[in-house]
Amino acid sequence: MRRFLLLAWVLAALAAGLAAQLADAAWVAHWLWRAAALPVALHVAVGLVRALLGGRLGVDAVALAAILGAIALDEAAAAAVIGLMVAGGEALEAWAEGRATSALTDLMARAPRHAARIEGDAIAEIDVAAIRPQDLLLVRPGETIPADGTLEDDAATLDDSALTGEALPVSLRRGAALRSGGVNAGPAFRLRATHDAAASTYAAILRLTQEAAAARAPLARLADQWALGFVIATGAMAGGAWVATGDPLRALAVLVVATPCPLILAAPVALMAGIGRAARRGIVVKGGGALERLARIRTVLFDKTGTLTPGHPRLAAIDADPVLGRDGALRLAAALAQGSTHPVSAALVAAAGARGIDVQLPQDVTEVAGGGVTGMVEGRSLMLGAEAFLHEAGIDPQDGFGLVAQVAAAAGSVAWLAVDGRAVAAFVMADGMRQEAPRAVRRLRALDIRRIALVTGDRAAAAQSIGRALRLDAVFAGQSPADKIAVVRVEASTAPTAMVGDGVNDAPALAAADVGIAMGAHGTAAAAQAGDVVLLVDRVDRVPEAIAIARRSRRVALQAIAIGMGMSVIAMAFAAAGLLAPLAGALLQEAIDVFAILYALTALRPARDDQAGGALSPEAGLDERRREHAGLRDLAEHLRSAGEAIGTATRAPDLAAIAARLRGELLPHQREEERALYPEAAARLGGQDPMAPLVRMHAEIEALAERVAVLLRLGAAPEGWHAAAPELRRTLFALEALLRLHLSVEEEMLAGLDAPPR
Repeated sequence: MRRFLLLAWVLAALAAGLAAQLADAAWVAHWLWRAAALPVALHVAVGLVRALLGGRLGVDAVALAAILGAIALDEAAAAAVIGLMVAGGEALEAWAEGRATSALTDLMARAPRHAARIEGDAIAEIDVAAIRPQDLLLVRPGETIPADGTLEDDAATLDDSALTGEALPVSLRRGAALRSGGVNAGPAFRLRATHDAAASTYAAILRLTQEAAAARAPLARLADQWALGFVIATGAMAGGAWVATGDPLRALAVLVVATPCPLILAAPVALMAGIGRAARRGIVVKGGGALERLARIRTVLFDKTGTLTPGHPRLAAIDADPVLGRDGALRLAAALAQGSTHPVSAALVAAAGARGIDVQLPQDVTEVAGGGVTGMVEGRSLMLGAEAFLHEAGIDPQDGFGLVAQVAAAAGSVAWLAVDGRAVAAFVMADGMRQEAPRAVRRLRALDIRRIALVTGDRAAAAQSIGRALRLDAVFAGQSPADKIAVVRVEASTAPTAMVGDGVNDAPALAAADVGIAMGAHGTAAAAQAGDVVLLVDRVDRVPEAIAIARRSRRVALQAIAIGMGMSVIAMAFAAAGLLAPLAGALLQEAIDVFAILYALTALRPARDDQAGGALSPEAGLDERRREHAGLRDLAEHLRSAGEAIGTATRAPDLAAIAARLRGELLPHQREEERALYPEAAARLGGQDPMAPLVRMHAEIEALAERVAVLLRLGAAPEGWHAAAPELRRTLFALEALLRLHLSVEEEMLAGLDAPPR
């Protein structure tokens, strides 16, 4: 506020002096202009003394010398304009910093201060500091969630745009975990607090925001160093012009146009603009120093679980006794898994639900930590767990399942099911890649990141499969936290290195890297505190976006400095040659300052290559099509099962049902994608016909589905099955492979066109 008051005083006095000059009251005008300049000189002198007491020469020395010199040489108008330049520069800096940090300011302004706690039949208004775990809170429409918790009602709609940068609201169901800071965009709902307000997500974000706003960037300090040299050069040029010509006005003109506002203002404004832009995209950068280091990164190291993978296992494949069948085995395993809290158990229950399999409640369930679970289902004694768990009960799970064990060694872990003392099924579990991970790695390559590696504590087989799929340069598996630090230090010795992780065991490595990037949406507090950059959105593709923003901000800062100071140096040369009077120089320098700061603010805008993409409209139906993918993957599993069951003398039992699903489920899904989803996605992705490969796959899938129908008709004729069976078997396998490939490719292509998954 003081800066704007000073500017108002200078403008008023300058205008009054101009009016007096036009009224032929020159002596009044001169005193008014002096009155405009002297408070600014006093303000600058105080700042200069503070800088000297801090052990450095303030760059405002040039401005102070220019004002005092103009008054001494009876150039009152020039003194007033210099005062306007200084006061206006500071006010413009304050406005620019406010503009650049508006996203951070919005986060602070939205911090909830009160909450409604449900106490029996009454509602009490309490301070957020009084919230305790297990409190039942009421969140009204438009209110900000005050603390982390779980949803106690059937549904809620949240607007997380201020936290994640995504404009589309998200719908959540009962039991969903809600983060503080989101805004209720629907009807009121009840929330069961899991943390107090101080330990919740939004409070941590505010602390990170305050750190980001308070930190001073190395580029700003470097600008101060350049400014010090510039002060010396300015004094030499001004003194030289005076000595050479004997005209003190030339020295004054040099001082006037030499005020290094572009140097001392442009760098911090551009960097704060970058921090503000990052915040709007759900990326909290802890200050300009972190932003500068991020801009220089050339090596990126990723953790695996929770970073490149979601961290939640999913069912990848089933091998079962033919008598029981895959669906029968999953029905029993999912029923028993209901009595366990292990992530593998949750994955089995979810897989059964996705396939529409009804499961009974288990009885006499006993869970052994780190081993497995036992119980009774449908009157049978079941065991579900690791290989060692079954071995302890005298059951050899490898008997008849050697192939699955070999597959699991390369692709994931295995949960074994034993019924009445005999192993009958093996469930291959895998922690699949995040949909956006391949795109993130390719974007990093496009940003000239020269080395990308995986550093994980997981076993080599699981890590190598991720490394191969993403085409990483190196994979370091089986790494302890101390090993991760050693890898980071080795990589950082050759190039600036960033480490990306989310867990407690990643925190030391994040702290050891040049830049630690923490997945803060669902990651641990330790990782968020150790990281220099915190991703509030649970998407790994924010990593290359953060680097791109940092590089653009640093580039804009350097360009603003170079342009502003280059123009000032040219003006100094003209002033030293007597071609620029002090008053004209002051007006010119004011224009240079404004231009340099406004140019620095262009760091708020996205780069040209960042403007493609964006969320699709609801009419495109992306969410609906994605939900249908679970059913199509189940269809692919049945295609494989049917192909395996076909013999020249026997028919697969569910071929008619599969043909019906192809007609009623798969083909309508593809037609709807081509009608509504693909045209809008193509417009977002840009380029020449980006959806052509997916449309071509659709055509091939339709051709194979038609072939299945034809072969089934041929096989229904007398003696026709023997001739049709081999070709039908091959067609089912081909259709299954193409369908799985198509689903994976489509999900990756469209990964950046929706709101982040929550």
